[in-house]
Amino acid sequence: MGELDGRVAVVTGSSSGIGEATARRLAALGANVVVNSATSVEAGEEVAASLPTESVYVQADISDEAQGQRLIDATVARFGHLDVLVNNAGWTTVVPHHDLDGLTDEILRRTFEVNVFGTWWLTRAAMPHLRASDHGNVVTITSIAGIRPTGSSVAYAMSKAALNHLTVLLAKSCGPVRVNAVAPGLVDTPWTTDWTTLHEAVAAINPVKRSATPDDCAEAVLALVRNRYITGQVLVVDGGTTVVT
Repeated sequence: MGELDGRVAVVTGSSSGIGEATARRLAALGANVVVNSATSVEAGEEVAASLPTESVYVQADISDEAQGQRLIDATVARFGHLDVLVNNAGWTTVVPHHDLDGLTDEILRRTFEVNVFGTWWLTRAAMPHLRASDHGNVVTITSIAGIRPTGSSVAYAMSKAALNHLTVLLAKSCGPVRVNAVAPGLVDTPWTTDWTTLHEAVAAINPVKRSATPDDCAEAVLALVRNRYITGQVLVVDGGTTVVT
């Protein structure tokens, strides 16, 4: 018997990186997982097929409200209920913070469409089902960029700050559904593979002497899913980077 046997989890952006690692950890504990991505269909299908539980892949771009609703509807149609929502899908592009003109309206809009509006729409669509569950909870992947003046762009940092505050607001308003966030520092994912200089800089200053891995972040998600008395918290997973900067 797995600890999460019978529970159903949606993990957005789970064809790779933090989302994939989280999907695998949830399934290893017995949860049925809905794997999702906006575009990486083949990779998402492969992840779902490789999980040890009854798991499926559903393509949906959460920045489109209708597609997000379809993701939730497809989950409930397949499994009959929903217990866990992990809001991992996100979008960014690198724009130096001093380059105000480089942060175009298009970049700003797209960043908020995915990171903030998409997360809001999906969580709102899922909430009635989470409220009907004895184990309903939401975990959103944010960033230390929402806490400190850092991150891949000003828009990205703004969006993650919004998600951190949304976490607290929803926790206050939606109980007994628990709502928490995991705020990683720099994570070694396919997206950051070429950021060698930044990985080296983080390793040089933080107490743990390395960047985070997707598994580090997935473990934090699992801790929040498993503890039934934590809500409204933003759990920083950064190897101590924010302690020394």
